[in-house]
Amino acid sequence: MLPVEDFIHETPAIVTQIRRLAEIESPSTDKAAVDRLGAMVAEELRGLGAAVSMDPQTAWGNNVVGRWGDGPAGILILCHIDTVWEVGTLARRPVRVEDGRLYGPGVYDMKAGIAMALTALRLLRERGAWPSRPVTVLLTADEETGSHGSRALIEQAARAAALTLVLEPATAAGALKTARKGTGEIEIITHGRSAHAGSDHAKGRNAIEELAHHVLAAQRLTDYALGTTVSVGLVSCGTRTNVIPDAARAVADVRVAVPTEVERLARWAESLRPALEGTAVKATLTINRPPMARDATMIATFQRAQAIGARLGLVVTEGSTGGASDGNFVAALGTPVLDGLGPLGDGGHAEHEHLVIASLGERTALLAALVSEWS
Repeated sequence: MLPVEDFIHETPAIVTQIRRLAEIESPSTDKAAVDRLGAMVAEELRGLGAAVSMDPQTAWGNNVVGRWGDGPAGILILCHIDTVWEVGTLARRPVRVEDGRLYGPGVYDMKAGIAMALTALRLLRERGAWPSRPVTVLLTADEETGSHGSRALIEQAARAAALTLVLEPATAAGALKTARKGTGEIEIITHGRSAHAGSDHAKGRNAIEELAHHVLAAQRLTDYALGTTVSVGLVSCGTRTNVIPDAARAVADVRVAVPTEVERLARWAESLRPALEGTAVKATLTINRPPMARDATMIATFQRAQAIGARLGLVVTEGSTGGASDGNFVAALGTPVLDGLGPLGDGGHAEHEHLVIASLGERTALLAALVSEWS
């Protein structure tokens, strides 16, 4: 096990690597931009002796896979190279260091995680501490948009792994994430009958009025005690104020902490009936990422990581979050997974996005120890 001090000494190099990654802008929706970053990281992996392959995509950037060794029961390191920031953001928000923090689009979520993974693997090779297990690094290109093009690849790699390490940022307190909510949407579509709002009002059937009943009902599905939230965030309807609308649509964000809540929401959607005579309604629940539950497997995995951290002299804690990651897919398979191994910081997806530079060394040391010491 390499000492923490070795990684703290590498902090300036990690910051330089993060800056290089962040200065190649890579919004999920710009395939060419994401692929530029993917090509750069692929070269870094080859320089570390990995067998690199590209998983080509048409709608999204190509996923990048680096492998050392073959066979099952390996270690999977899971990162994403896409961000939520459009090309050109750097022109007004350049990467900068201020008060011990590194600011810039994508530095925290999650280009720091990529730099940490590359540094951890480099030091393990240089110091003769490489694990006997196979190691795979999977860098996906569409995490921020739901991982539709990478999910199958993530699940295939996770099924063959003994442990998956997700380099998403830590909690605000620096904890690993041992529980995440599942994410999805409820779409509600109503139909009525159009008519002139003045001369033929009685003949119309207002789809917005019908929709309003179901928007309120959807909001009431929230159950804080169970960790379920339903929030209608999009409504589209109508053409003119003097036309009774014949169609309306609402979409609600869904977050669930326990799998049984998915079943409850599905039953609600399936049982929806019109509130007004002469109208129609249909609701569809779609779950993108299942919940990452703090079950027996998660607890045992965390406790092993905590013990490894203690041998390094690090206090490893755990926490939960309402946000989802690709770790949700892994946990649903029953594969041991540790999420939130990235840096401390704040402002993911926000203008003040930053990481705490002093956290990089210890977090990278923990990552390296998990890779080399997992038995």
